[in-house]
Amino acid sequence: MTVVIRPVRPADAEVCGTICYRAFHKISTAHNFPPDFPGPDMAIGLVNMMIAHPAIYGVVAEVGGRVAGSNFLWEQSQVAGVGPITVDPDAQNVQVGRSLMEAILARSAEKGWPSTRLVQAAYHNRSLSLYTKLGFDPCEPLSMVQGAPLNKAIPGYAVRAATQADIDGCNRVCRGVHGHDRVGELRDAITQGSATVVEHAGEITGYATLIGFFGHAVGRTNNEVKALISAAPGIVGPGMLVPTRNADLLRWCLVNGLRVVQPMTLMSRGLYNEPKGAFLPSILF
Repeated sequence: MTVVIRPVRPADAEVCGTICYRAFHKISTAHNFPPDFPGPDMAIGLVNMMIAHPAIYGVVAEVGGRVAGSNFLWEQSQVAGVGPITVDPDAQNVQVGRSLMEAILARSAEKGWPSTRLVQAAYHNRSLSLYTKLGFDPCEPLSMVQGAPLNKAIPGYAVRAATQADIDGCNRVCRGVHGHDRVGELRDAITQGSATVVEHAGEITGYATLIGFFGHAVGRTNNEVKALISAAPGIVGPGMLVPTRNADLLRWCLVNGLRVVQPMTLMSRGLYNEPKGAFLPSILF
């Protein structure tokens, strides 16, 4: 059947959110992993937010005149992030996922993003195969980690709420670690009141937009990221994403009672700099 791609509209939020919930629930439970969303309402709320956000571009796939899936491109910073891409479980095997990805990649090329990135569930062989065929390279194995708040402090590393005046300092840290900043997401997080910074020796040496699924964090060393995790009131959503290759940070999480929930993979199409410091990616990148 023919797949028709069009821009997402506000009226699509309920059907796209419901498909998002059903798609993630089906694939997660089929592999004995916890679903990303506890119910459709949370997924519908996420889709509503993305449709309303001026820096998030979305597309919908229709098959036979009915919505069969959606995909989004987050265009807030110097790197574009993809997701969530979801396909109605009843509309598999008709190239809906490929069509949605090709539409988003065409948008990325049109806008001239030097890099387009995503995070995929490592157990999902079909998505890994599709993204690899579309030019994405696996860059970082991740462990999604969850658990109770640590309520600790790392001596010498003070954590506080971030303000607009901290943006330049945060950007310097992010550029030092990744070679680019994520200023759009940082501004959003400061406005929402979820962003924190960590200071060491009198200067900002790390920050987090949120400790959780949709947040990212960077630090000059593991101590900054440990301090941000320790001070967080909780891990929001299904979990935070810890680079598995950072054995010191992952081991510290486990020793402090946190647990690995599932494996994931950070993938990039285009420019990618090997990080020079500590970081937690978001579910986007």
